Amino acid sequence: MAIGKNKEKRLADIGVRDSKQLTPRQREFLFGEIYKIAEEIGYYVITNEEINVAMRDGISLNELEAMHFSKLLDSLNSRISKLYIDSPDVIPGRFATRISMYAKKPVASVGVKVKAEEEPIRVIAEHKADVRYPIVSAASIIAKVVRDREIERIKQEIGIDFGSGYPSDKRTRLALKSNLSNAEFQNFVRQKWRTLQEIRQSHIEEFFQG
Repeated sequence: MAIGKNKEKRLADIGVRDSKQLTPRQREFLFGEIYKIAEEIGYYVITNEEINVAMRDGISLNELEAMHFSKLLDSLNSRISKLYIDSPDVIPGRFATRISMYAKKPVASVGVKVKAEEEPIRVIAEHKADVRYPIVSAASIIAKVVRDREIERIKQEIGIDFGSGYPSDKRTRLALKSNLSNAEFQNFVRQKWRTLQEIRQSHIEEFFQG
């Protein structure tokens, strides 16, 4: 997502904040408003199949995210001076370095030298950046709305209400437990997901105890 520096305040003015602090209705409303303010918005849906293949090949989730962050950055037509990221890595600087290594655009990061005709993009990768910076809050709203819509699409396709898809959701865990042998359902599940592995292990233990 790219936004002009003089428009950042408008995000806060319309009520943009961390998506987790908003209701689904508020997020849907702000989704359209953010599109009106932003210069450009881009997103990529990483499927469970892509994650399964990546993890099979030894690519971590953080690495996969960095690769797609970089592709999205390269796809933007706007001139970017700073890149704000809510780091998924426990070491934010390491994630910033990954971005600089994958991006085709010049990106400045600690430990990576950049030779470019234009000023390199400065990466600000922090934990809870979606709380501190309105532009990251706006990006989190876009991501959350896109994810929620995709979840609803999948529910309609397979005819199973599995809740939010988050491990803390009891409906999600129940749906996973009830559909361990449902191939159609499993086609939408990340197979190396710790939650799924825990449920499978619990199922095996129950089988032997029963």
